[in-house]
Amino acid sequence: MHSPLTRHGPFPSRRTARLGVLLLGTAALAACSGPLDLDLRGRMGGTVDTAGAAVSATETRPAPDARGVLSYPNYQVVVARRGDTVGEVASRIGLNADELARYNGMSASDPLRGGEVLALPSRVAEPSPATGAASTGPIRPAGQIDISTLASGAIARAPETAATPAPSPQGGSGVEPIRHQVRRGETAFTIARLYNVSPSALAQWNGLDANFTVREGQFLLIPVTVQSAAAPVVSETRVPTPGTGSPTPLPPSATTPLPAAVPPPVRTAEAPTPAPAASTTTTAAAPTPAAAPAPKPEIGPVTKPATTSSAAMTMPVQGSIIREYARGRNDGIDIAAPAGTAVKAAASGSVAAITTNTDGIPIVVIKHPDNLLTVYTHLDGLSVKKGDAVSRGQTIGKVRAGDPARVHFEVRDGFDSVDPMAYLR
Repeated sequence: MHSPLTRHGPFPSRRTARLGVLLLGTAALAACSGPLDLDLRGRMGGTVDTAGAAVSATETRPAPDARGVLSYPNYQVVVARRGDTVGEVASRIGLNADELARYNGMSASDPLRGGEVLALPSRVAEPSPATGAASTGPIRPAGQIDISTLASGAIARAPETAATPAPSPQGGSGVEPIRHQVRRGETAFTIARLYNVSPSALAQWNGLDANFTVREGQFLLIPVTVQSAAAPVVSETRVPTPGTGSPTPLPPSATTPLPAAVPPPVRTAEAPTPAPAASTTTTAAAPTPAAAPAPKPEIGPVTKPATTSSAAMTMPVQGSIIREYARGRNDGIDIAAPAGTAVKAAASGSVAAITTNTDGIPIVVIKHPDNLLTVYTHLDGLSVKKGDAVSRGQTIGKVRAGDPARVHFEVRDGFDSVDPMAYLR
């Protein structure tokens, strides 16, 4: 005979307990908003735990301009409004509707969700206050130099009369997101896991629907994680799992750089190395020939004898300085020289930009190590192009005819102008 407690007592049967757990779990799921990341690897007692990837903190997507355009140095996207079609977006930003649709694997008549992102096949006009943006130009990492902005304002600071101050850096500040093109078989969950971001953040950045639907060929912006734009990550001390042993500590040499090697002493003319003693069996020693002087670099015609200089830079052209550096009024120096005189690169570097002002006067910007830039204006007959590597003293153009004929020369530490004479002396 069964005990009354077996079937009718206060303890429920196992089937009833399982049903209660299921109902409780269903209620918990119903209380959650948004789709769920069902990746449970590492949550059931295993050693691989990907739970952290689903909760990685991400930045908020930057706000587009009034057209919906978000601009980065390497690409642009447009954010659709509620009720837009691909064709309407193309018309608003000035692109061909069929080209925009084909680039995103869609048709021109396809409807779009509010916040949905389309990749642009070619660049359109940069966001600016005129298009409803807070600043002009693409979004760049903080501190990155916008060479084009610098060059376009250089000529305005060169006239003989007082000029306006140099423009401040343009464009918003932020990290350029990775742009991922969806491949066959990929889902929002697998893509989010690939980049260690949450599916919800991926959906918010790209305007995905409630089911996180993606299509083959679609371009997705990968949310920028807070760590990528924040301070360096502090190392965390982890307690090893019992039975796995203790981690071997890193030796100091693995975390602390070795001391800099001490260079050998330089032999100078004042302290020559003593000559070895002559052999006792030799009646006369042959005289040692004098050392040939080191060749001097060829820097082109000059108006005065060349002298040895330890200056960091060389004068771009030989002549009289007719206007000196005055921060905020003349951010460089003006050097008078006959029209057609060769203009030299002040130091080795690479040509970062070549542009012209509204009068068609060329402006050349050369980038050097340690974030230094040199700017040359009032040139003609350029012999270099953007991207070229140039060496110190290499001819980059000729002095443009003018009244007076001159070269305007600037040295900049990032965006800050500095007195060129500090580098030329």
